[in-house]
Amino acid sequence: MLSVIGAFGAGWVLAPNAAVGHFRSAEAMDRYFAAYDRAMAQMPTPQQVLDIRTSFGVVRVYRFAGRRAGAPLFLLPGTQSSTPIWADNMPSLLAHRSVYTVDLLGEPGRSIQTRPITDAYDQAAWLHEVLDQLPDPEVNLLGLSLGGWTATNAALRGSSHVKTLTLVEPVQVLTGLSPTAILRSIPASVPAFPKAWRDNFASWTAGGAPVQDVPEAAMIEAGMHAYRKRTPAPGRISPEQLKTLDLPTLVILAAQSPMHDARAGARTVRTALPMATVKVYDGASHAINGEQPEQLAADVAAFLAKHRS
Repeated sequence: MLSVIGAFGAGWVLAPNAAVGHFRSAEAMDRYFAAYDRAMAQMPTPQQVLDIRTSFGVVRVYRFAGRRAGAPLFLLPGTQSSTPIWADNMPSLLAHRSVYTVDLLGEPGRSIQTRPITDAYDQAAWLHEVLDQLPDPEVNLLGLSLGGWTATNAALRGSSHVKTLTLVEPVQVLTGLSPTAILRSIPASVPAFPKAWRDNFASWTAGGAPVQDVPEAAMIEAGMHAYRKRTPAPGRISPEQLKTLDLPTLVILAAQSPMHDARAGARTVRTALPMATVKVYDGASHAINGEQPEQLAADVAAFLAKHRS
């Protein structure tokens, strides 16, 4: 089943930066969690469910047992998304190693924000605090879309727990967002507007794939409608900042991504991260993780084996 909008979602353009993220109403929250639970039913049963207290709120983390070939993967989804977006990826990833997933703080999901997140330092701080408290001392970060920005931002600010960095269709890391992506997100980000507008945006990010009757898509649409984000828009990470990264890094881009120019992103990798591995998947959209899960898992496994991680 196709995991649509790997995670751009809407809301960056209009969400005010104040207070904390919250659901618009009890009814909206109930609708969202009904969709979340239906999507979560597509996932394997987690070995552990962790609610980790941080300075900015309680962060929901799931641990799934896989082959113990090395440090687990730690998966970060994109905006307006959460753990169930990885349903298509779990079988192939768990064939190689154990996996953690997280519901990003300040986004719809089972993490609960209690203190304002005001800048990139705060975004790194809450994730560092989560990594400090995991049962495993080291992990391999893998971020999709906004999760790629979140992983990169945290890595730039140091963490002894991170062995490698994998960025899948990262936004605001290698290139800026396309003007079309920004413009199309605006109507989709207004809760009062019709559900069809949000579905249309989701389908557009996924290369025109249908989103009706897809549990992950229904969850994302419900979050876009129900949850009021109060986190700042992610600032573009500069090439100068990227040059300071000293972690083994894998970048996977979609040639047909509508979010940004994948070829330009690959050029940034080659100039700012010359030791990194970059792959561009032909025919893939921003929903790359659901479109080519087996290839993604194989490339990640080969990368981790190369770096003995």
